[in-house]
Amino acid sequence: MISTGFVRRVDSLGRITIPCELRAQMNLASRDAVEIFTIEDSVLLKKYAPCDIFTGEMDELIEFEGKKISKNSILRMAQIAGFTII
Repeated sequence: MISTGFVRRVDSLGRITIPCELRAQMNLASRDAVEIFTIEDSVLLKKYAPCDIFTGEMDELIEFEGKKISKNSILRMAQIAGFTII
């Protein structure tokens, strides 16, 4: 991990601010979603990118009952279920 040199305090609601330089570098805009990971004693922030719940694929996503599924996964499931794809 590379140190950015930025230090922020956690406020009383548990929030921190991400410096504008880092937001620009990560292409984070106001209201963008961020994923939060923990690795041992570290916290990792990553810009959220929706992906297929089965394969992790990020192209041609369709939302079904609140979940993202790629067209490729839908085609594969249809084939497994015995449907003929025209």
